Amino acid sequence: MQTMDPNATLLAGDIGGTKTLLSLYSVGDERPELLVQERFASAEWNDLAPMLAHFLDAVVAGRHPNPQATCLAVAGPVQGGRARLTNLPWQLDGQTLAQQGRLGRVELVNDFAVLIYGLPYLAPEQLALINPGEAQPGEPLLVLGAGTGLGVALGVPTTSGLQAMASEGAHGEFAARSAQEWDLREWLRQDLGLERLSIERVVSGTGLGHVGRWLLDRRDPGGVHPLAPLAERWRRSGAAGADLPAALAAAASSDDLARDALDLWLGAYGSVVGDLALATLSRGGIWLAGGTAAKLLDELRSARFREAFLAKGRLEPAIAAIPIQAIVDEAVGSFSAACRARMLLG
Repeated sequence: MQTMDPNATLLAGDIGGTKTLLSLYSVGDERPELLVQERFASAEWNDLAPMLAHFLDAVVAGRHPNPQATCLAVAGPVQGGRARLTNLPWQLDGQTLAQQGRLGRVELVNDFAVLIYGLPYLAPEQLALINPGEAQPGEPLLVLGAGTGLGVALGVPTTSGLQAMASEGAHGEFAARSAQEWDLREWLRQDLGLERLSIERVVSGTGLGHVGRWLLDRRDPGGVHPLAPLAERWRRSGAAGADLPAALAAAASSDDLARDALDLWLGAYGSVVGDLALATLSRGGIWLAGGTAAKLLDELRSARFREAFLAKGRLEPAIAAIPIQAIVDEAVGSFSAACRARMLLG
């Protein structure tokens, strides 16, 4: 690999339907170093190209050299160097963006798969240990993120570094492990008008809200529980107008219904992590990302999560030694995109 100029710059973009974070990094000696960053409201721009031009003209120009490589993490599927955002009418083409100049080499990556590229460079303060273990060099890595939905990505070691493999594993069928989970599954399938129930309908931040609504329906038909009005507003708004999952987590220490909702959710999450660990044999380690990782550290370290993770019968020894860590840095998407841009120069 050729020697990189540590002062060369990299452009990293974390592009979502609500916000876009554009950042300029220097290559650095061991890992990218942040130089400047700006947040944009995505819907206020007709396309990404004028936003990039504004960032380079107003923020970068005169202070730092233009980037030699650019990685744009996109909230949507990426195929053949092209992407369409799930929640914005933007159609992105990496080659076209590169031809417009000042970006260097350009690569588009799914915004969850890009996290794979940041894993080798994460500092201790960006992580929190969930389950001790011993990572095996050269083995696959697994990242899961329970946020609004559930993200899944696999990292495969190669001679040129990690290769991220995007996954739609979160959209597999939710497998009930008990009569209680079956009741939840059938209630939620009917409540949402679905023919099938995917994993992320339960194992996600939104899923925690659904679990809470189900328990309220079963235990509080009269709607007298303190969380009942919030749950109703949450249902009517399509899970957008009230933060029921956060309220459930906050009330879990003092309210039995909230505690039971969180326990069921943790068990389902741990079980799914164990299933995917078996499917991928991710002996290189497992990382939990997404909005719930930093907020529920103590809960993810609980016996409820760990026991469900390990409950794989005679295959338990195959995953028992896999270390699990939580990524607690909210800007990890931008940092990981910078790490991928750095790889493009190698």
